Formats: sequence, C-alpha cells, structure tokens
Amino acid sequence: MAGHSQFKNIMYRKGAQDAKRAKIFTKIAREITVSVKESGDDLNANPRLRLAIQKARAANMPKDNIDRAIKRATGTDSENFENVRYEGYGIAGVAVIVEALTDNRNRTGGNIRSCFSKAGGALGETGSVTFSFDHVGHIKYPVSVASEDAMLFASIEAGARDCYVDDYTHLIVTEFEDLGPISKILEQKFEQSDHVAAVWVPNITVPLDAEKAEKLLKLISTLEDDDDVQNVYANFEIPDDVMLQLSES
Repeated sequence: MAGHSQFKNIMYRKGAQDAKRAKIFTKIAREITVSVKESGDDLNANPRLRLAIQKARAANMPKDNIDRAIKRATGTDSENFENVRYEGYGIAGVAVIVEALTDNRNRTGGNIRSCFSKAGGALGETGSVTFSFDHVGHIKYPVSVASEDAMLFASIEAGARDCYVDDYTHLIVTEFEDLGPISKILEQKFEQSDHVAAVWVPNITVPLDAEKAEKLLKLISTLEDDDDVQNVYANFEIPDDVMLQLSES
C-alpha cells in the first residue's frame, strides 16, 4: 500500500503542477490577446505585447499557444477584457495592490472583495494605497551574461535607474515608462531577458509575526488563484526569525 500511496501522492503533485502551469499560460495568453487588441501585433510598435511574449517564453509557453492568443485578438468573438487595478488593506494594515484583466468588473470586483473580507482585510478605492509603492520596471539577467561592471555600465548608459547583482541575478531597475525601450537596448547588447515586468515595489514595509504572515500569505495565494488576477503586490516583510518559524511549522 505504501508504494500505491506514494504513486498517488506523486500523481497528485504532478496534477497540481500541471494545473498551476495551465493557469499561468491562461493568464499570459489573456495579456497577449489584450495587447494585440489595443496596439496591434507588431512587436516593434507594441512594447506591451513584446513584454507579454517575453513573459510567455520565460514560462516555457508553447509557441502554438502564443500564436493562438494573437489570432484570438483579431477574431470577432473574442472577449473584451479591460485592465482593472484593485487596492486594499490586509491584516495589520498591509497595503495590497491587485492587477486584473477582466471581461466582467462586477464578477471580479465581487470575488476580490470577498477575498479581502474573509482574510480580515478591506477593499479600498483606486489610489488608496499606491503611495506606499513605486511603479517601476524590472529586467533580470543571469550573472553569467556579463560582469557586474559591464552590466552596470550598459544599464546606466541605456537610461536605467539602477542595477543590482547577487550570486545569481543582475536586476536592472527602470522608470515605468522606460521599461520597454531599455529592455530592447539591453537585448541588443546581451540577449533576451527571461524576466521583464512592470512592478509595484514597496517604499515602506510592515513587519509581520508568524501568525499574521501566514494569514496574509493565504490572502495573496487566494487572490493569485483567481483567473482574472494577473499580479498581486503587498508592502509587508517577514523577519528572518519569523521566516524560520514558518518554514519549520
């Protein structure tokens, strides 16, 4: 029975991973379709589409899926998705930003409001928490692509705000509106980045204990599981001792 049980556990994990992968592909496909509907399918003239396809390739999304998402944008029966940003507060006053692509504001808004409410938080008005974040661009490269000095020089020359490096990754930070042009310049000099994204980075953070961190992480996980939600950002931090506590629980 032990072998049978182990097999079932492996199949369950594989099924969960496949489901998560399919959900990621669905969200990226939606982003590609919306990008094409807004600005056409010319990669050079449509930076949003270029970023979406870069994200698709980084996620190992099959080319057929990408092509179908582009074609879907030109079909007469394609859904009319729109970008919506939701903002609110989670436990301990943690600010949360939720970016969604939806064809039904009422459905998505109701789902997100319910997530906040069940987690002891509250959905606020648009603009109510963005002061706690900076909207910037992130471009990442493996450290093997270039030396620290070479990447720093190339990034600053391209107009980036800053460039950081750790044991594994070069992180280039840009102004939000400069993300597309700078990623294109760096791609010509090095190679295509496996991570190009506009992100909300907290400029002030709220430290959480283990109990509150667990509840907030559950809220974020629930939000991310919604088909309409593309990205979730929150301005919390988990101290090292609390992180250790969580990993051992």
